[in-house]
Amino acid sequence: MAEPVEPHAQARRRAGRPPRALLSSARITKAALKLVSHDGYKGLTMAALARSLNVAPSALYNHVQSKQDVLLLVEDHLMGRVDVSAFALEPWETAVSTWARSYRDVFASHLPLIPVIALLPVTNAPATVTMYEAVTVGFLAAGWPPESVIDAIVALESFIYGSAYDVNAPANIFDAGELAPQAPNFSSAVEHRGARAATRNDADAAFEVGLKAIIAGLAATLGPRD
Repeated sequence: MAEPVEPHAQARRRAGRPPRALLSSARITKAALKLVSHDGYKGLTMAALARSLNVAPSALYNHVQSKQDVLLLVEDHLMGRVDVSAFALEPWETAVSTWARSYRDVFASHLPLIPVIALLPVTNAPATVTMYEAVTVGFLAAGWPPESVIDAIVALESFIYGSAYDVNAPANIFDAGELAPQAPNFSSAVEHRGARAATRNDADAAFEVGLKAIIAGLAATLGPRD
C-alpha cells in the first residue's frame, strides 16, 4: 500500500513557475503579424490579439499597454529583417541597392502594414533605430552632407513602399480592355512589356529601372560635394 503524500509535499510540487512564460514579445509579435496577414490592419485589435494568444486581455496588457506598443514590436521585427550589411562593405551605390531590395522584399510580404509603419515614429524601437543608424553611417562615410541624409532616405523609402505594392499587383493591371483602341500607344507599350515577361518579372524590372534612376538622381542633387 502506497504511503500517503503529506499535504506540504503536494503544495511544494504545485508551487513554482511554468517551464516558459505564457507570453513574450516574440509571441505577441508573431501573433500580431498573423492577424494582419489574415484580417488586415483593422483586424489587429487588442481583444483579437488576446484571443489568438489564448490569454485574457489583462494578461496581454501586462506586456504591452496599447495597440501602439504592439505596432512598435511589429515595426521593430520587420525593420530588423532589412539587410544593411552592405553599408559596411560595399560602395554607396551598391549598398543602397542591396538595402532597398531587401527592404522591398520584407514589406512586399506585409502590405497591410505599410500605411501604418510608414507613419509610425521610430521612438523606442531598437532594431529600427539600429537599421537607420547603419544606413546613415553608410551615407556619411560616402561623403554625404548630414543635412541631406534623411531627405534621401525618405525619398528612397517612398519608392520602396510603392514598389512593394507593385510586387503584388495583378498581371493584367495595365490591360485597357475594350478601351485599347483609344490608347493605342499605351496598349502597344503594355504588349511589348508583356512579351518580355517570360525572361523577367515585370515588378523586378520596374524596380531596377526606378532604383537606378533615383540613386543617380539623389547622388547628383543631394550627394557628396566636391
